[in-house]
Amino acid sequence: MSPKRTPLAVAILLATAVLTPTAARAEPVAQAAPDIPLANVQAHLEQFQAIATANGGNRAHGRPGYRASLDFVKARLDAAGYRTTVQQFTASGATGYNLIADWPGGNPDDVLMLGGHLDSVSAGPGVNDNGSGSAGILEVALAVAREGFQPQRHLRFGWWGAEELNLVGSTYYVENLPAAERSRIKAYLNFDMIGSPNPGYFVYSASGQPAGSLALQETLQAALAVPTELTSVGGRSDHAAFARAGIPVGGLFTGAEVTKTSAQAQKWGGTAGVAFDRCYHRSCDTTANIDATALDRNSDAIAQALWTLAGAGATPGPRFENTTDVPIPDLSTAESAITVSAVPGNAPAALGLGVDITHTFRGDLVIDLLAPDGSSYRVKGSSADGGDDLVTTYTVNASTEVANGTWRLRVQDVARQDVGRINGWSLQF
Repeated sequence: MSPKRTPLAVAILLATAVLTPTAARAEPVAQAAPDIPLANVQAHLEQFQAIATANGGNRAHGRPGYRASLDFVKARLDAAGYRTTVQQFTASGATGYNLIADWPGGNPDDVLMLGGHLDSVSAGPGVNDNGSGSAGILEVALAVAREGFQPQRHLRFGWWGAEELNLVGSTYYVENLPAAERSRIKAYLNFDMIGSPNPGYFVYSASGQPAGSLALQETLQAALAVPTELTSVGGRSDHAAFARAGIPVGGLFTGAEVTKTSAQAQKWGGTAGVAFDRCYHRSCDTTANIDATALDRNSDAIAQALWTLAGAGATPGPRFENTTDVPIPDLSTAESAITVSAVPGNAPAALGLGVDITHTFRGDLVIDLLAPDGSSYRVKGSSADGGDDLVTTYTVNASTEVANGTWRLRVQDVARQDVGRINGWSLQF
């Protein structure tokens, strides 16, 4: 992960805002993803460590260890049947390289792309930053080949060079894509540091990101089998160039130099008062600097997200979202609307209601979904839960309701003192 350029607080920051409700592209129904063998991911990390050891202790841009890392990844992908391309650029007086791998098939006008940076800093081998993300993506790509996966969308993977020099490789790739090619990339998922030794389980926040990022955020949260927090990674990693180009982005992250809080240690285990990764950008970022459980969970989550988003012959269900901010004043009621159209018949018995709410005492909130005919479905009552914020998905049996029309999310604050806002919500039919 690239060093800080603006202060980063690892905190819950919530959903993006747009001016009007939008109907998103129909998202495929989730498919069963394979388990990603932890041993295989660890074997890739051992290779990155061996490459660094044989090449001056690092895999940095312009150093032989970086090109050797790229050649290792490329050879595995070529053998698996990928179409690989090495893109060359110049940074800080040295030649750098990106590796792009396309899985044959899928709709070429609807590209799902996953990526992470392959380079380390010059101080060390960079096994967590970002051997971990690179290895996880590689093994998921190899699983696609092993499974003979034939998704509806076209799959593309990227391993970026010179991220540690201010995101040079990924920025070069995005900025040099012809406009027509750039418009074909409908989503980009970034994986930078997924095995931190004192791990957190962070999902990139959709706040401030292009419309459509909220759907990726929700997918990644669902893919991780542990409680998550949202984090604003800002411009610190390779998703940034894609976001600037208007491409929806998301990602997973287990933490870098920021200190784990007591609440986070209680939720996830590990040690409070210690950095998520004490070896961040240091020579001790070796294979000993990896938490196997975090690496395993995140690798499986990458696969689950890919299989969910890519589709495999399933009948799509349309998804609609509204990401306009709506304040929730104290002791008041707030509403936000979504207009559904072109959905035949009734809503499903398992209508997915995604909510993204900032609030300083979520137990104060009572939440109802109002159907177009005014019927009300209570999804949350008030409680003594004093936690902050509410980012989750409810299942509503709305099978008696006509799908088309205006649906409303009603949020009531029923106790004094605390306030909040609706950041966004969605309906998955």
